[in-house]
Amino acid sequence: MAAKKDLNSSLPPTAENDMTPSAKITYANEVVAIIAGLAANEVEGIAGMCSISGNILSKNRNVTKGVKVEIGAEEAAVDLYVIVEYGTPIQRASMDAQENVRKAIESMTGLHVVRVDVHVQGVSFEKENNALQSGVQKAALEAGEAEQEKLAEPEKDAEPEENPEPEKKAQKQSKLKGEKAKKEQADKAEDEKPAEEV
Repeated sequence: MAAKKDLNSSLPPTAENDMTPSAKITYANEVVAIIAGLAANEVEGIAGMCSISGNILSKNRNVTKGVKVEIGAEEAAVDLYVIVEYGTPIQRASMDAQENVRKAIESMTGLHVVRVDVHVQGVSFEKENNALQSGVQKAALEAGEAEQEKLAEPEKDAEPEENPEPEKKAQKQSKLKGEKAKKEQADKAEDEKPAEEV
């Protein structure tokens, strides 16, 4: 069996120098902005981001738009420009966004987040409009189904009404024919009686 080599002896002598406290990791502003944008968009009540100039962006657009980041040696500060969904308490959504962004940046980068400022740039009525449109469509479908049922019911009722009339007419005609035949027989019988007597 071959003897196991000592792992420390196989490392180059400079490996220890790489682990010294003087080694540092730097992050591009874009990296922290992406983390902040994604974390903000995960929050319920945030409809999307808004560029600093005021252009509204949806959740699926470039998430770094609407995020301004300042990075120091070990600290970061973030400004978020957001659109809040109508009906959502703005303070709750903003505080949730602050907390989510802070946790995401600190856990992924190790940077201490000094502040997360949320700038609410507008309110989105898209969810409200979608709910309204779906309600209108549902009501229209229900009204259409009710109308079809109403149209179908008279057709069912109309068939029995149409059928009895010809039957009634036929019955009346056969009754009249029967009465006429009886009358004719009675007349013949009367005609035959006098002829026999003579």
